[in-house]
Amino acid sequence: MKSKDLDLTEGLAAYVRSPGYRQALGLPAGTEEEYRLLAQGEYNRNYVFTHPLTGQELVLRINFGSQMHLERQIEYEYHALKLLEASGRTPRPFYVDGSCRGLPNGVMVMEYLPGHALDYETELCRAAAVLADIHSVPLPEGYSLVAPENPVKAILEECEAMAGKYMDSPLADPKKKAVIRRLLDRVWREADVLGPAPYRCCINTELNSTNFLMGGSGQRDYLIDWEKPLCGEPAQDLGHFLAPTTTFWKTDVILDEVRMRAFTDRYMEAVNGRFPTDDLWERTCVYMTVTCLRGITWCAMAWVEYQEPGRDLVNESTRRKLEAYLSSDFLDRIGAFIER
Repeated sequence: MKSKDLDLTEGLAAYVRSPGYRQALGLPAGTEEEYRLLAQGEYNRNYVFTHPLTGQELVLRINFGSQMHLERQIEYEYHALKLLEASGRTPRPFYVDGSCRGLPNGVMVMEYLPGHALDYETELCRAAAVLADIHSVPLPEGYSLVAPENPVKAILEECEAMAGKYMDSPLADPKKKAVIRRLLDRVWREADVLGPAPYRCCINTELNSTNFLMGGSGQRDYLIDWEKPLCGEPAQDLGHFLAPTTTFWKTDVILDEVRMRAFTDRYMEAVNGRFPTDDLWERTCVYMTVTCLRGITWCAMAWVEYQEPGRDLVNESTRRKLEAYLSSDFLDRIGAFIER
């Protein structure tokens, strides 16, 4: 293939020439597509290319690990996207290979969607409509999504595992360890505060601003990056979306309660009776609290990982944000939010 970007992933140039890959996507033998690096995160690398027959732009996604500790992570993402096709708000998937035989990584190909990252200042309410449409997709019988019995406890257990990596590191700051431990103990006291969810659907759980693709005038808005979907309640997604640890990740925005409530009201308007929204604000607040803790403990874990040599994927903007999230000022601010 033409692109030098393929050399970033060992074995990928040979993989995209393999008969199975080319036949599955209808790529003619003897043609060469140009694969260009689109973006990469902590666990995935994405390329964009144009189908030589249809002219459609496609994304080839390479998986390097699983935050959910799944053996076939890429297939889990693929099945979630197939489930959500009816929403019209997610990329359509066309191909998946989780065998790791021709390539030591899982591979998925999906449609490329246009758009720009969400602007919290001007596009907040548009994101409400995107989430309402996604959450309205009914779950079929036999769906393959992970469904925690107690989502708050499940997140806290994940927080403990992530925090443990920081607590055990000789590189970690003892004072910051003490702050994280105090916040963990505080949120554990609310682990059983929620009753059963009034409604469950496929939720994203990773609602950073760059995972939204906002269209221009008259164009649709989308949600991409379905690395960690779950069967859960909408309030969990809303709590993640509104939490200061989320909004601050790719921007410097932290929403006040007035804007948080306005977003929640707009979301319920967009739902328009398609599913129950009982006690949505109160349940969202609980998830905001535990999401803040998850954000801090994930950053603590990732900070340790970024100190280790030989990491496959390194994102410099992430490296800088990890330092910001673990600063004393930011930890104090999040501590005040959690303990409010």
